[in-house]
Amino acid sequence: MRKVNESPQWRSFVALGDSFTEGLSDALDVNGRHIGWADRTAQGIANSQSTPVSYANLAVRGKLIGHVAREQVPEAIALAPDLVSIAAGVNDTLRRNFELNVVATALEESVKKLRAANIDVMIFAFGNPSRRSGLMSLVADRMASYRSATLAIGKEYGCFVVDFWNVAAFDDDSEWDADRLHLSPSGHRRASAAALHALGLADDSWRTPGPQTPPQNLPARMGSNASWLSAHLTPWLARRIRGTSSGDGIEPKLPNYQLIHPA
Repeated sequence: MRKVNESPQWRSFVALGDSFTEGLSDALDVNGRHIGWADRTAQGIANSQSTPVSYANLAVRGKLIGHVAREQVPEAIALAPDLVSIAAGVNDTLRRNFELNVVATALEESVKKLRAANIDVMIFAFGNPSRRSGLMSLVADRMASYRSATLAIGKEYGCFVVDFWNVAAFDDDSEWDADRLHLSPSGHRRASAAALHALGLADDSWRTPGPQTPPQNLPARMGSNASWLSAHLTPWLARRIRGTSSGDGIEPKLPNYQLIHPA
């Protein structure tokens, strides 16, 4: 089994997860799909190696880690890639019934199966939500516990780990979409730079904050909060009540390999 410090060359890359990896709120490509950090990372891998990379993206918005483990991991193994990324679990922390052991076990079993197939794995420890949102601070303890479990899994199975916890560069509003949950195009570029750094293909300049967005005055902030409540929080709560998901009926954007050439 290949170790993470052997500087491998990846000929194929498959990305798994939820809306973060699907690329929601990034810019649109020529096919009208969100690009996303994973697409950008596939391009970065190809550029760093000066060789084409076969890339697939099986992520679907709204998925829980259990969905990723049951549905996406077997499909990824069937594609026999050199590298797989798994970024999931945030949606689980937002559910009323969150069980750390269940979520962490699903991640560990996914990683274990991929590593047993001699596939390199990159996993994500997500950021501290209390840095930007008083409301999201309600799940900060869950996120911290899941991060600890993720780091332990990464160490146990020799994974590449992207750790966003307490990175100030993600505190600015410019890194986030208006829904306050998904990254903006700038945020996706930064997340891709973080992934490439974790893979040993870029430096750690992604941690350096960019120009700060001027703070809103009170009326503007109140208006922004009201718009967010109506356009984003209320529909999200309605889906929770109905037991539906934003990913219902959504297919992966790249279920089969697409060749990414060096730029």
